[in-house]
Amino acid sequence: MRYELADYEWIAIKPMLPNKPHGVPRVNDRRVLNGIFWVLRSGAPWRDLPETFGPYSTCYNRFVRWRRAGVRGCVMDALAAAHDAAVQMIDTWIVRVHQHGACITRNQRQSMGGHAAA
Repeated sequence: MRYELADYEWIAIKPMLPNKPHGVPRVNDRRVLNGIFWVLRSGAPWRDLPETFGPYSTCYNRFVRWRRAGVRGCVMDALAAAHDAAVQMIDTWIVRVHQHGACITRNQRQSMGGHAAA
C-alpha cells in the first residue's frame, strides 16, 4: 500500500519499539505503525483511519504513548538511516506554520465581507 512501511524500514524500526511481554498480547506493531503513518501522511482525522489498520483508538493511543516515551525520535532516525543519503526527510510532527501563513490577513477578510474564502 501507499503509506505502508517497506520490509527494510520495518526491520530497522522493530527493535526500537517498546515491547512488554507480560499481560494481554499486543496488536501487531507494524500494522499500528502503518496506521499512524497513514494518518500523518494523509492528514485525515484519526476516525477516518481505514479498518485494515485496526481500530483508530489503538493507533491513536499508541501514537500518544510512543511520542511521550521518545520513540518517535528513534523511529525517525531509523527511517532516515534506512534510506540512502539522497532521500531527505522532514519530521512533520514538529513542523509549525507561522501565524501569518496559517490564515488570510484581517484586511483580506474584511474586504470579503468578514468571511474567509473556502
